[in-house]
Amino acid sequence: MTDYQRTKRKQPQDLRSARWFAPDDLRSFGHRSRIMQMGYAPEDWAGKPIIGILNTWSDLNPCHAHFKQRVEDVKRGVLQAGGFPVELPAITLSENFMKPTTMLYRNLLAIEAEEQIRAHPVDGVVLMGGCDKTTPGLIMGALTAGQPFIYLPAGPMLRGNYAGKQLGSGSDAWKYWDERRAGNITAQQWLGVEGGIARSYGHCMTMGTASTMTAIVDAMGLTIPGASSIPAADSNHIRMAAACGRRIVDMVWEDLRPGQIVNERAVRNATVVAMATGCSTNAVIHLLAMARRAGVQWGLDDLDALSREVPVIANIRPSGSTYLMEDFYYAGGLLALMSQLREKLDLDCLTVMGETLGQALTEAVVHNDDVIRPLTNPVYHEGSLAVLRGNLAPDGAVIKPSACEARFQKHTGPALVFDSYPEMKAAIDDENLDVTPDHILVLRNAGPLGGPGMPEWGMLPMPKVLLKQGYRDMLRISDARMSGTSYGACVLHVAPESYIGGPLALLKTGDLISVDIPNRSLNMLVDDAELERRRAEWKAPPPRFERGYGWMFSQHISQADQGCDFDYLTPEFGRAAGEPDIY
Repeated sequence: MTDYQRTKRKQPQDLRSARWFAPDDLRSFGHRSRIMQMGYAPEDWAGKPIIGILNTWSDLNPCHAHFKQRVEDVKRGVLQAGGFPVELPAITLSENFMKPTTMLYRNLLAIEAEEQIRAHPVDGVVLMGGCDKTTPGLIMGALTAGQPFIYLPAGPMLRGNYAGKQLGSGSDAWKYWDERRAGNITAQQWLGVEGGIARSYGHCMTMGTASTMTAIVDAMGLTIPGASSIPAADSNHIRMAAACGRRIVDMVWEDLRPGQIVNERAVRNATVVAMATGCSTNAVIHLLAMARRAGVQWGLDDLDALSREVPVIANIRPSGSTYLMEDFYYAGGLLALMSQLREKLDLDCLTVMGETLGQALTEAVVHNDDVIRPLTNPVYHEGSLAVLRGNLAPDGAVIKPSACEARFQKHTGPALVFDSYPEMKAAIDDENLDVTPDHILVLRNAGPLGGPGMPEWGMLPMPKVLLKQGYRDMLRISDARMSGTSYGACVLHVAPESYIGGPLALLKTGDLISVDIPNRSLNMLVDDAELERRRAEWKAPPPRFERGYGWMFSQHISQADQGCDFDYLTPEFGRAAGEPDIY
């Protein structure tokens, strides 16, 4: 038993919710009478922690289809521990169906989470998320709100299957689509892949953005240790949900808040784990944003420095060649991976259990050392990501060298530039396109403002003419993002973006571009005088939005190297709001 678990710091009269329900006055009469209107009695809530459950379920989010039941499992755990559970619906951010991208709405979820927690009579919160942007959105808001919380990850879906072959979310969609465009598979086979790639509820079961972000939050100490690895359809996931409900009640009594858990050491641990998992490139943007909400100054250089030190040891696709998240769980899951990284982690960091990370790893064991490799036999000798800089990306760009062909570690080739996705799509399907394997495809106007919302367009499709010649990878550059399930030699998040006049806006078809991953450089081989001439001719494009949320987004969004948070939501802008007045 830890110090936090031994010490009950709060008494019932100290509960935050007591401000709403305890006083003998007219305002509390109104609160009590209205909760009794719903059929509850004082025995349900009096003197008990009220636990808010922020649930991102919806009929259009297949990753969270089980949350309708899991919220009941959380409530069961809350009741077991002597709390009073209340469900608070939150925007779902369905990666599959929200267009142009859920990234446009991540900060909206962060605002909603923060204000829901602050405005309601809750003493602690269970955050239910998993589909890509729900994890950072919920965490960002809850960190700013500052009340005790625990994160419940949705869990990965079961492995895909078609014709006796395992299928991985996203990764095999790209793979088989290329084969379909090359004429190597039939429409019937394509339909079989379509029906077999997603066989259960849960998020993508490759090491995509969802698995990456839940692992990061787990490593940061904000979940029940190891919870991020449990498949959504596994009965252990049900038990984990109930355990979240029980634990948050104790966290309230212990007054264990996120500020005691998330600090620079915890963010560093999360970065180490991310690099070792073969993480999504999207980890960069979300980790920077979450760290800054916690008051931790963490930048691209910090991530890149750790990438030099930490090899990829999770043999999970797309960085790995064979395995999926279900295999990762059976091999020991995230706790087993972190046990391989002990020498690189700060084991004294606190977790939501009130214990240290080191204590959480006491019994962690690797059951399959081909899935979770030792440091001496990595999947890739460095971390998952690399940060490139140069005259094409003075504020940085990101590539995933662990998931691209080795021949692109150093490459110089002519640019083939597209100003929009429709323009690019028409060109790559043109079998008469003048393109070679040495060309570098470039898509611009797809960043935070230009996209808008920085859509996952960065894994540009291979030109059909090259597919038919047998090529499956080439260098691609964009100010967009790409799905964490994607792979290939894709340079992403170019900052500043072209839409606001970043150097990418000055690039022309035929210009030579030099990419050097070992030396972390990205340059267009165009002299300064010519670039200045082009800049003088450049004209800013018209705004994407003239009203509404999109207009507000455009006024306040930061660039990719800053985490794409709204400027007014960061700690530097001002203090978080205090407790609401109750009169």
